[in-house]
Amino acid sequence: MNKNDILSKMSKTFSKVSFSAKKHSPEILVVTGVVGVVTAAVMACRATTNINDILEEEKETIETIDNFVENETRDYSEEDGKKDLALVHIQTGIKFVRLYTPAVTVGVISLACILASNDILRKRNVALAAAYAAVDKGFKDYRKSVIEKFGETVDKEHRYNIKAKEFEDVIVDENTGDSQSVSEKVNVVGIDGYSDYARFFDSSSRNWSKNSEDNLYFLRAEQNYANDRLKARDYLFLNEVYERLDIPTTRAGQIVGWVYDPKNPDIDNFVDFGIYETNRETNRDFINGYEPVILLDFNVDGNILDLMK
Repeated sequence: MNKNDILSKMSKTFSKVSFSAKKHSPEILVVTGVVGVVTAAVMACRATTNINDILEEEKETIETIDNFVENETRDYSEEDGKKDLALVHIQTGIKFVRLYTPAVTVGVISLACILASNDILRKRNVALAAAYAAVDKGFKDYRKSVIEKFGETVDKEHRYNIKAKEFEDVIVDENTGDSQSVSEKVNVVGIDGYSDYARFFDSSSRNWSKNSEDNLYFLRAEQNYANDRLKARDYLFLNEVYERLDIPTTRAGQIVGWVYDPKNPDIDNFVDFGIYETNRETNRDFINGYEPVILLDFNVDGNILDLMK
């Protein structure tokens, strides 16, 4: 291996380490800040143990000055005593400053690290929100063009991957007892017709019950609560709904959600969990009590940080 190869590998390694450090800089700064705060507290406690020595030294010096003044020592007047006492107090203050300077310095640097971490995360969230807004706008513009050209039915079919599925049902004649098979075509949603915000409501949630009827009542109540909260505050984050349902929150959930603005024609102005999407076979089974688990798909309006402006 020649010198150029070694330098090239070292450069690549350094670049990877630098990138990793930059990527995890908020975590590194927070940990550094927390450790620094603890260290500063320990240093301050240790410095406090030396206070008595400083105070004792000051006391002895003051007593010496007082003795000189009281004994009317030659060439040492009361005015000289006052000046020396002031100087002693200043020197004692300087000693206190020097005593706590290391702890204060470490504490200030630690707080600066924590604030820097918060600033980095804030800038990243702003960038993430801007990126999501661009994607969301592009998707909405695309849907509008599809609706204008092909209509809402085609848009819905493509968005939810709706396909016609044939079901067979057996009908029994009450008079003759004869049975007859009847075919029926029903539009159903494909498994890939769900949004990125869809989540299963199942046994992983503490609010889930083995009784599908209890689950249906619970979800309907939570959906009504979400709508009431939306109308009361004019906004609602998806993570707030996740938390109520005991579903793990997501990064996107702290940005997307719902806005209540009846004057805005581009939003629904209501929260829908997608429970009664009858095009979905599993939803029909859930509503009819045959299936205790359901995949909820929320009708979020998008990045509400932009919609609320």
